[in-house]
Amino acid sequence: MVIIIENISLSDAFRYPFKKPKRLLYALLLLIPIFGWLILFGYLVRLINEFIEGRYEGPIKLNIIDDMSLGFTIFLKSLPFIIVYVIVISAVNYFSETFGILLNLLLSVFVIPILQVNFYRKQTIKSYFEFDVLNIVKDNLGSYVAVILKQYALTIIFLILSIVLIGIPALFFTGTIFVANFYGKYTEAKNIFVSKPEYEDQVPV
Repeated sequence: MVIIIENISLSDAFRYPFKKPKRLLYALLLLIPIFGWLILFGYLVRLINEFIEGRYEGPIKLNIIDDMSLGFTIFLKSLPFIIVYVIVISAVNYFSETFGILLNLLLSVFVIPILQVNFYRKQTIKSYFEFDVLNIVKDNLGSYVAVILKQYALTIIFLILSIVLIGIPALFFTGTIFVANFYGKYTEAKNIFVSKPEYEDQVPV
C-alpha cells in the first residue's frame, strides 16, 4: 500500500511545536553539556523520522535512555562524513577562500540537508554517502527551493519569537520539518522509502 505524504504548510509547521506545549521544555536539556545534547540529538532523529512519515500530531514523548543511546550512536556514525566534509572544504579554501565559501553555501543548501535526513532515516554510515538520493532535489528543484524558502521563513519567525523565549525551543522542534517532509514525499514516490529502524534493535553499520 502506497502512503501519501502531503506537503506541510507554513502555518501547520508553525503550529506544530505548540500542539503539546509542555514538551517544549525538553529544549532545556541543551543546558546539560554532553548528556543533554546526546539525549536531544537522539530525540531529534526520532522526530525527523516522524516528519518523514507525515506525522504531525505534535512533539513526541522523550525517552531519556533510548534517546541518549541513539544520539551517541548517530553521532559516532556521522563522524566519517563530518571528517570528509571538513577535509574537502579546507582543501578548497586553501586554493580559493571565495570559492570555498560559495561551495560551502551551495552544499549547505542543496546537498547536506537531504543527505542528513537520509542518514537519520537509514542510520547507517554509508547512507550519508548515498549521493543518488540527491536526484530527488535535481528532479524536483522548484519544489525543493520552495521547501528551503519556507524553512528559512519559519526560522525567521521563530527567531523573532525568541524575544519572548518560546521561539528557541519551537525552532529546535521544526528546524528540519520541511526538508524531512520533502524527503518523505519524494522517496516514497520513487519507491526507495526505507522503513524506520526499530530503535531497540541494533542498527547496522
